[in-house]
Amino acid sequence: QVQLVESGGGLVQAGGSLRLSCAASGRTFSSYGMGWFRQAPGKEREFVAAVSRVGRGTYYADSVKGRFTISTDSTKNTVYLQMDSLKPEDTAVYYCATRYSGSYFSAMAYDYWGQGTQVTVSS
Repeated sequence: QVQLVESGGGLVQAGGSLRLSCAASGRTFSSYGMGWFRQAPGKEREFVAAVSRVGRGTYYADSVKGRFTISTDSTKNTVYLQMDSLKPEDTAVYYCATRYSGSYFSAMAYDYWGQGTQVTVSS
């Protein structure tokens, strides 16, 4: 059974940084790829970042490019999202997910999801 556990969310002031972690069990993400999505109140879930299988490529939403960095630690089967220069519009629940097949940018490509971690950026 695949389990994903996110951590690292919290409250931060605009301009600050947070690092989210997602520990996976039951599947080796290097074989499939991993992604981060977020959902703000009243909005649809949106793509944030992804890393391809075996870490050969990374993908970012335009809104976070240059501020967020996705990385992996294969020895821990963990994926990270380093978030710098945070803005109030980054406030959302952040979810990690394991990609099964399809576009890295689409939630439809992901089959297992974590429970989410809240990120709140104050102005």
